[in-house]
Amino acid sequence: MRRRHLMAAGSAAPALVLPALAAPALAQSAPEIRWRMTSSFPKALDVTYSACEYLARVVGEMTDGRFRITPFAAGEIVPGLQALDAVSSNSVEMAHTGGLFFTGKDPAFAFTTTVPFMLNPRQQAAWLLHGGGNDMLNRLLKDYNVYGLPLGNSGNQMGGWYRKEIRSVEDLRGLKFRVAGLAGNVMAKLGVVPQQIAPGDIYAALERGTIDGVEYVGPYDDAKLGFEKVARYYYYPGWGEGGAVFHAFINLERWSELPKSYQAVLTAASGAATQWMLAQYDWKNVEALYRLVANGTQLRAFPNEVLDAFYRTTQEVFAEMSAQSPRFKELLESQTAFRDRSYGYHQVADYAFDSMMLRLRRSAR
Repeated sequence: MRRRHLMAAGSAAPALVLPALAAPALAQSAPEIRWRMTSSFPKALDVTYSACEYLARVVGEMTDGRFRITPFAAGEIVPGLQALDAVSSNSVEMAHTGGLFFTGKDPAFAFTTTVPFMLNPRQQAAWLLHGGGNDMLNRLLKDYNVYGLPLGNSGNQMGGWYRKEIRSVEDLRGLKFRVAGLAGNVMAKLGVVPQQIAPGDIYAALERGTIDGVEYVGPYDDAKLGFEKVARYYYYPGWGEGGAVFHAFINLERWSELPKSYQAVLTAASGAATQWMLAQYDWKNVEALYRLVANGTQLRAFPNEVLDAFYRTTQEVFAEMSAQSPRFKELLESQTAFRDRSYGYHQVADYAFDSMMLRLRRSAR
């Protein structure tokens, strides 16, 4: 009503039509862009894969459909373990993957996901967003013509499935075990034969006996893949992956060409998708674990002897990798300093609260 009244005043009308001219200018600054995003994960892993679908949907909604990203499952464009190469060469504009799949290129890639005995999911978020982690990792990714945004977190993982019970370090020797990242280097030093197998191919290898066990994510995904049908013993804690960060790997040139507003949208959407994935796993893993145990899965804690061996050997691997890669050494020192400092806080906050709740629940029974 005020606009109609002022336009009727005659001389005021020219000034009032100027805001209407902003719409064509805005349309020009928001071009129509179509991207493809290949995933390292099959659609059967609905929580992990759906994070990239969630990202694509949010980006589309925030840009009124002008920036559209189409996700593709592993194998639909390239195999899951070729996601980084596809983005680096601009075969696709972006990928949803785990950087630990690519430690063969540089061991520092492990820090894009997780390394043994290091950060839990909350610590990872703090280090990435406020501890300089994202900037440090993007200096690594720049060498591969890639820009990275965290896109998902699995939460604390499990220690894996074994066909036989693990009572000592000796029981590990000779096992063919599917494991990703630096945990494989650690286990190899203890006599395990690590296998790098894409998520969609793990069950077949386990069923055929090509491998003797597998570490993947946690109860919900592991049950989706059917590991309990072949391996009986399910071990915890997930010493090798306290919480796996997944990433959107974006071709650096395509990222640089995006309007700043689209970069902001993509960054915000990836953050939302990360929280969405973590919350999904924290919700679904609970019931999945109860179902597995009710159906006969033998839940076991690793013996302290085995965990101590894993820890000691991890320090040896860290030393070797630091000597090979200055970037690995820089990332390790950054994460270690934050981890050691932050545990003081978590001990009097989170862990004390959890211990209190466990005690009260036990005493109430």
